[in-house]
Amino acid sequence: MNGTGIARDAAGRGLSVLLVEQGDLAGATSSASTKLIHGGLRYLEHYAFRLVREALAEREVLLRAAPHIVWPLSFVLPHHAGLRPRWLIRLGLFLYDHLGGRRILSGTRSLDLRRAPEGAALRPDYAHGFAYSDCRVEDARLVVLNARDAAARGAEVRVRTRCVAAERAGGVWRLALAGDGAGEAHARALVNAAGPWVREFLARVARLDAPAGVRLVKGSHIVVRRLWDGPHAYVVQNADGRICFAIPYEDDFTLIGTTDVDFAGDPATVAISEAETRYLCGAVSAYLARPVTEADVVWSFSGVRPLFDDRAARAQEASRDYVLALDAPDGAPPLLSVFGGKITTYRRLAEAALAKLAPHLPMRGAWTATAPLPGGDFPHDGAPALAARLVSAHPWLAPATARRLVRQFGTEAHQLLDGADGPEPPLAADLTPREARWMIEREWARTPDDILWRRTKLGLRASAAEVAALARFMGAPAGMPGRHAAD
Repeated sequence: MNGTGIARDAAGRGLSVLLVEQGDLAGATSSASTKLIHGGLRYLEHYAFRLVREALAEREVLLRAAPHIVWPLSFVLPHHAGLRPRWLIRLGLFLYDHLGGRRILSGTRSLDLRRAPEGAALRPDYAHGFAYSDCRVEDARLVVLNARDAAARGAEVRVRTRCVAAERAGGVWRLALAGDGAGEAHARALVNAAGPWVREFLARVARLDAPAGVRLVKGSHIVVRRLWDGPHAYVVQNADGRICFAIPYEDDFTLIGTTDVDFAGDPATVAISEAETRYLCGAVSAYLARPVTEADVVWSFSGVRPLFDDRAARAQEASRDYVLALDAPDGAPPLLSVFGGKITTYRRLAEAALAKLAPHLPMRGAWTATAPLPGGDFPHDGAPALAARLVSAHPWLAPATARRLVRQFGTEAHQLLDGADGPEPPLAADLTPREARWMIEREWARTPDDILWRRTKLGLRASAAEVAALARFMGAPAGMPGRHAAD
């Protein structure tokens, strides 16, 4: 997320940009989030007011920039005797409502859970609660759209391409690239946004000492069949003080997460453990009227968060803020390394990164705060009207498919269907050849996983035979490692 955000911002400032990604876009941490654009209510307890204020303001910036993949979501916080007093929580939510200059999102409400519809799915002993607003996001698509916008502004994007050597020579960085985009490149500045591999890149590729520490923390999620009616989510506090979310997901499912477990090893091999699955089931079962069991899990995924190491005693207390470390001794070509960060603040992080590089590169000023991402040039509440216009233009299109296409492509859904005179036989779930070609030709998709688990989440509905059909269509392997242990 940080790498594509920086590439987009830099390209829009008139810089020549090459972006290399060792796997698929969003192939690791950035597709394994809790899918939220949020201020981080719990960070107020750690007095991280700057981080919360920045994140709260970014919610509506991103909602305006990408209303097809970012949308408001109401979170219900049930109260019980083990939590802080209701008046204190209400005070914290008042700060949350007002720190970030909220304009679009709804403010906090107090709930009588015995009467409010939000209480129907909860155990009857939860009588009081609160509802506040944040946003949901299709995280992997946010990465892809930033890469697409970077490319539209002149950046070159090479997926499945690894930078295997980087050295300063003749006033530039000379790079050796391996994989699909193998070759050599040179650059006047280098940005290391390798996420969990940021220290490895410094040590093995650039052969430099890391200026800051990274704490690798595993976060795991489970997906079950939908647990309640209604568009709201729940945020609950477990007995150990950790927060868990239960979120409506892909119409028919509920997403539950996350864990915070210190991680050692190769981030590419991360997977949920049985203990984490039990933990997440137990966390929400303490609140919901219908308990969640391990047998209910239809999908699970894990990611490794590359947090800045602030020496916190517990993983859940480690800072979610970012640190940008610039290495440019004696006027040498700079290397900027990104430590930490969260999806919500990726755009602000990119602005800060370009500010660090500005003394070394001629560039135009900041511009991304008001610029829509591809397909996002419509009102923040305009998705239903856009879907209705899509059906009007293509009467054979099922309304549910129209809604899904708008949620993926926004206004570009019209371009996707341009020239279509009727329905196509689907390849997998309701994915059509036309849609698959779009993702292959414009979104760097190379395998069924790229399409079914990152560009979409249709893997939740695709059968093994359909995956094989899509693989044949793409001329790619049919394996689906994402079904139970995503990226």
